[in-house]
Amino acid sequence: MIDLIARAAALDSADPLAGYREQFLAPDDFDVVSYLDGNSLGRPLIATAALMERFIREQWAGRLIRGWTDSWMEWPIQLGDRLGSVALGAAAGQVVIGDSTTVLIYKLARAAVSVDGRRNRVVLDTDNFPTDRYVLEGIAAERDLELVWIETDPVTGIHPGQVAEVVDERTALVLFSHVAYRSGWLADVAEINRIAHAAGALTMWDLCHSVGSVPIELDNWGVDLAVGCTYKYLNGGPGAPAFAYLREGLQDTLRQPIQGWMGHRASFEMGPGYEPAPGSRALLSGTPAILAMVPLHANLDMLAAAGIEAVRAKSLLLTAYALDLADEWLTPFGVEVVSPRDPGRRGGHVTLRRDGFEALLDPLWAEGVIPDYRRPDGLRIGPAPLSTSFGEVYRGLSTLRDLLAK
Repeated sequence: MIDLIARAAALDSADPLAGYREQFLAPDDFDVVSYLDGNSLGRPLIATAALMERFIREQWAGRLIRGWTDSWMEWPIQLGDRLGSVALGAAAGQVVIGDSTTVLIYKLARAAVSVDGRRNRVVLDTDNFPTDRYVLEGIAAERDLELVWIETDPVTGIHPGQVAEVVDERTALVLFSHVAYRSGWLADVAEINRIAHAAGALTMWDLCHSVGSVPIELDNWGVDLAVGCTYKYLNGGPGAPAFAYLREGLQDTLRQPIQGWMGHRASFEMGPGYEPAPGSRALLSGTPAILAMVPLHANLDMLAAAGIEAVRAKSLLLTAYALDLADEWLTPFGVEVVSPRDPGRRGGHVTLRRDGFEALLDPLWAEGVIPDYRRPDGLRIGPAPLSTSFGEVYRGLSTLRDLLAK
């Protein structure tokens, strides 16, 4: 086998995206020697720091309330359209930047289950992210709906055949994650949509662990509804606002339940009664988090320049290298890979499983290695393609190996 550190050097030397690492704020400074949690919180860009300062000094301080009529009112739609074009495969007028992921899941799912009163079932899987499950449990109690649970293996994720077995004329909505948060399983969105639509159901996808890392084609795949966050691979920062996608053909049918002034047909008219704005703007409720949207301008510029296909290509190389390191170094210590080895079914992160991993978190952090941990025993390795080098993956997993050896 080729020397693993030499292989990392060769991969970094041949990496067409290597230069983008220099656009991040101090990627090799501070106390971090290996950041492997880009699938939970992305690093900040140098350009983001400059944009934030300029926004505060010029737009906020300089324009004050006039900023709303200058441009801020349109940011949720303009940035939504840009995100749709750069990363979601969505034509203009279908994506908005809005609330948190949780709130947007509630808005869209609550609207979807209210379309047809004859349909009272919602299909979801047992291993989806907790928020998705919790929100749907709440909506089911609120609307007296039946939840249909698909038992999913964390290693293999949701399969079209499992969906085909449970959807029927009573199904209102199916909700799954494009990339499973625990294992990194990449679902077959187009085929699952086809199956659900054949039964007359609407489809909704959680894109939190795929946007900015995996190519997405919402329009071509026939997705009805989608939600995702912007603080992982899109580097929007802690608590950055999420986004919602509502297919154009449904915009006159679905009505989200949190009716606020910003989603009104004429926000500043402030008259009696609620009249929804046309198109995706009706998904908005309260005042948009303008300051929190500033980083997206820089991050979407970067992703557009790099290209999502190139990002995906590097992501697959990074995760394949992590798998090779795990096989060579970690399996002798009882570590099990619980992510797809098939690159066509693997998202942007790899999960390793071993009893007692939680006890290694503090020692890893003390050594400057930051992976992610998911109970009960999963260590997630999430290299972000634009900010992570192969050498960084080598440093992180070699430190993990050394700690296991102790």
